[in-house]
Amino acid sequence: MLDAPATCTGCGRHQPLIGVAEDGTGICRACSGTAFDYTCRTCGLGGRTYADAQCARCVLTVRLQQLLAGPAEHIPSPLQPLRDALVLAERPRGILHWLKHSPNAALFASLAASGEPVTHQRLDQLPPSRHLHYVRHTLVHLGALPERNEELDRIPAWLDKVLADHPASHVQLVRPYAHWHLLRRARRRAAQRRRPAEPGSFLRTRVLVALEFLAWLDDHGLDLGGLGQDRLDRWLDAGNTRTYAIRYFLSWTSGRGLTGKLTVPSIPRQQPSRLMDEDVRWQLLKRCLTDSTMALDTRAAGALILLFGLHASHVRHLTAIQLTRRDGNSYLTIDRHPILLPPRLARLLHQLAEAPHTRAALTRTNRGEPWIFPGLVPGRPTSQTGLSSKLLAHGIDTRPARNAALVALSGDLPAPVLASILGLHPNTAVRWAGFAKTSWADYLAARSADLHRERNTTPQK
Repeated sequence: MLDAPATCTGCGRHQPLIGVAEDGTGICRACSGTAFDYTCRTCGLGGRTYADAQCARCVLTVRLQQLLAGPAEHIPSPLQPLRDALVLAERPRGILHWLKHSPNAALFASLAASGEPVTHQRLDQLPPSRHLHYVRHTLVHLGALPERNEELDRIPAWLDKVLADHPASHVQLVRPYAHWHLLRRARRRAAQRRRPAEPGSFLRTRVLVALEFLAWLDDHGLDLGGLGQDRLDRWLDAGNTRTYAIRYFLSWTSGRGLTGKLTVPSIPRQQPSRLMDEDVRWQLLKRCLTDSTMALDTRAAGALILLFGLHASHVRHLTAIQLTRRDGNSYLTIDRHPILLPPRLARLLHQLAEAPHTRAALTRTNRGEPWIFPGLVPGRPTSQTGLSSKLLAHGIDTRPARNAALVALSGDLPAPVLASILGLHPNTAVRWAGFAKTSWADYLAARSADLHRERNTTPQK
């Protein structure tokens, strides 16, 4: 009652209805004769009161000022949008709890208390953590900080930290390799992609492998300029598939005359080794479309992977803009051409796209992408790890599920069509088509054998 004020039938005021009139309708404190006052002394609204007889929203306004005010006792301009969003929260009590207990709120407070300008460069100086990740994306989402390619723009600070413990001769090679070769190419490709990419881990691996290779050369008394193919082959043989990333570094050194022409063999392409049984795939797909006990986002994501063979990283980046209605049907544009959705899957996706976000206090703005699968970080989609874990808990292992779906689609659609609707590289689509021929032949042969055994073992009536 205290948290849900309504119109009193006795006096007509909007107050907590703590009493009952003779006709059974609710009445307020004054009409029921109760002495305790539930009116906020600051705003005059009725409801549950907190510190100094103030309502939760008025207390929140004061606490936000105390938390976010800098040394000059005013809130820095980059933190003002955060204050404005939180003070309008639908559940101010929840925000009060967040301010008191959340490490994210504590990090916002420390940024304000430092008195330093709140910029990307300032955040780059702090130790990397999930709390820093949350704070940065929140400020970007609220427009307090400019957009940037976070996966790439975090690389320079990471590189400085990694190179700090390496010899100067290694640093002189790896730093320009990372900045002017790896990062430059990655930024150019990111600008040309039709959907988000996350190349940060690949760039880090290439830098680390280059440093490991240079350390190996020093340990064996070898010079980079005089490196021969036999020595390189020895290093590759002692490593794993990860060490083959040295090809990018050696291509760069060769192009600048720092090494001779060296060959790093390609890693042989392997056929998919993990393939979900076709009957299991259809059973799981049916469950995703019909089982209301599963979470809505898990059902929708599972159905997209099981039906269209989408990668989990692609699923999590889907936006409401890609979901359209036309002539009574629903379509999802994955790459260039809209795909007609089955009605049940369409309903799941529309429910997700139209559902209010649980973190409404920081996501009510119109900034950023309208993610179908929003994450806990404002303005960002759900994480790939979290999405995959949810699916696995319901028996949907994303890799074999995706492989099975692509095999089925490759058996029904020409490779160019498959590439155009799913955004696959044409060569990738051709490889899946080739694999599907063998896979489907084996599957059909196995099913035929099963049916034959069933006929022979069924008792005759």
